[in-house]
Amino acid sequence: MRAALCPAHGPPEVVEVRELPSPARADGQLRVRVHVAAVNFPDVLLVAGRYQVAVPPPFVPGSEFAGVVVETDGVASGFTVGDRVTGTAMFGAFAEQVCLPPEALARVPDGIDDRAAAASGVAFRTAYHALRSVARVTPGDDVVVLGAGGGVGLAAVALATALGARVTAVAGSADKLSAAARYGAVHGIDHRGGDLREALRAALPDGAAAVLDPVGGALAEPALRSLHRGGRFVTIGYASGDIPRIPLNLILVKGITVAGFGFRDVPADEFTRNESELRRLLATGAVTPHIGAEYPLAEAAAALRHVADGRAIGKVLVQINPAAY
Repeated sequence: MRAALCPAHGPPEVVEVRELPSPARADGQLRVRVHVAAVNFPDVLLVAGRYQVAVPPPFVPGSEFAGVVVETDGVASGFTVGDRVTGTAMFGAFAEQVCLPPEALARVPDGIDDRAAAASGVAFRTAYHALRSVARVTPGDDVVVLGAGGGVGLAAVALATALGARVTAVAGSADKLSAAARYGAVHGIDHRGGDLREALRAALPDGAAAVLDPVGGALAEPALRSLHRGGRFVTIGYASGDIPRIPLNLILVKGITVAGFGFRDVPADEFTRNESELRRLLATGAVTPHIGAEYPLAEAAAALRHVADGRAIGKVLVQINPAAY
């Protein structure tokens, strides 16, 4: 099979496409023919050897995909050959085949094509669970989204809007802010254009109810300062490459809640509710993923570079088998 391979840790350009043996399917796993994969920032970090969990090379990068089940072991798994599925794994998706346990897969609902399924997996699930179960966003809330042009950020803009919130989008280019406006943001702030703290104060004189931060770095503190008393700050990731250090007195003075997002920390009943609500929003077209760029498998390194450089608007896809969709 054709696959992108990371032979050694380094920049995206170390990744090369090769012919590799098809992956061995362990007991209980299903084999999926991958049609399209999506690039996430942790993919870049894994290739660089800078992620919080190390994967020794050589390995096939890629953590999110859509495709079709082509082999099972006959054990009751809830899936049969021919089922359209989307899936997530730490690595392995930038290949024509992947083998995973059934709990790593989900059926693609009718009405969602493979491209949208791949583009809405990690980013939309992260954003929705963070909004519903951590930020506890309700209709009428003012929500600040940092990195609002990226995969998680733009998903958060669309989903917070669908939940009835008013979104202030913070991003680093006019194109990203324009995309955020198309997905519902009522305010857009280019953080390169001046003092972010003052810009947020002008946009939200009464403060925000919640901040979603997948960026970290220098944007975190002024965004946290924009919260009104009792507001909620949700840290999701550090795409800036810089982990912020927040003065704790800000938390004390305003009674702010700071929480990290992780799927495993969402209560089971809320997790089920959130997944059901999100599937309905996607299947009905109430929200749609923004696909900003697509690359053929042969250019997987370029797709990773696109994300590494912060140029992605919405999701970047890698076409594994475009003839299938």
